[in-house]
Amino acid sequence: MAEASAKNGHGAAKGTSNGRARIWGGIDLGGTKIEAVIVDARGEVLGRARHVTPVKGGPGEVVKELYGALGDAAQTAGVEPTKLAGVGVGAPGSVDANSGTLAHTSNVAGGWEAPYPLASALGDLVGGKVVMGNDVQVAVAAEYKLGAGRNYRSVLGVWWGTGVGGGLVLNGVPWRGQGAAGEIGHMVVKANGARCGCGRRGCLEAYAGRAAMERKARAAVKQGEKTILFDIMHDKKRTRLASGVWARALKEKDPLATRLIDRAMEMMSVAIASVINLLDLEAVVIGGGLGSRLGMPYVERISDAMHPHLFSTERNPAMHVAELGDLSGAIGAALLAGPQM
Repeated sequence: MAEASAKNGHGAAKGTSNGRARIWGGIDLGGTKIEAVIVDARGEVLGRARHVTPVKGGPGEVVKELYGALGDAAQTAGVEPTKLAGVGVGAPGSVDANSGTLAHTSNVAGGWEAPYPLASALGDLVGGKVVMGNDVQVAVAAEYKLGAGRNYRSVLGVWWGTGVGGGLVLNGVPWRGQGAAGEIGHMVVKANGARCGCGRRGCLEAYAGRAAMERKARAAVKQGEKTILFDIMHDKKRTRLASGVWARALKEKDPLATRLIDRAMEMMSVAIASVINLLDLEAVVIGGGLGSRLGMPYVERISDAMHPHLFSTERNPAMHVAELGDLSGAIGAALLAGPQM
């Protein structure tokens, strides 16, 4: 299943003397979907495509689907994938940008632990160099350069989807620490709390990640609790509780969906407030599947819930929904590959 589209007003890409076009590909690998874009030197989207992330098959199957999504996006932009000036991939888990490997991917295609050379495997299909970055870090960089964070110098990005990821920009510079900075989903919000997919207890992701909330919902149904979540999932022909399923259940005031989302927002408010207390950032941008789908009303509720936890309430951070929406990760991955804003 794939969706593809091209931005109006753009024709086929212009070539360069070395046979490669002055356009780049970007791919956002998510727990439920793969988003691919083709962008020009200004970051304008020339073409895009969406594929479903494989639920099994491991890294080899993921690479095939990444290439398929990139090919569909390139087709809408009027260019062959082999003619792209570069390709970037934003991926969840442990990314080693220097070696181009991806490890510890609990939310993708059944997950794998050992480092897999994803960049070289995809590069063999593309016929060129592929660079990698953490999915949320590249998405936050895109929002900082082109989206909701462009008017600030210090930004926290929180990507609320299958898991909960984060990214930081400090004084205009993306902050990656030793490679894993921004992992707000693995901040402990409750000592000895719920078990997280990472194996630890009490992480934010164990309460707010869509995968964790789905496990909680399934357990509740087994115990006899009523919900329309899974009826909506079947109506939408989905196999998992995607963001649109949660949004519709909330709209229809489903008690279980409401309770789980309320708990998620409370835990997110604790984690975000703690980051603000530590770093005194100017702005928070919330994106990801659930963040973008639920939008500003829910972001405002998170902001309100942060107040009791903030040390300095007279300088509250500005709160925004990601302006680039579902495309922030893919655009950020493309910027990683070449265009400099």
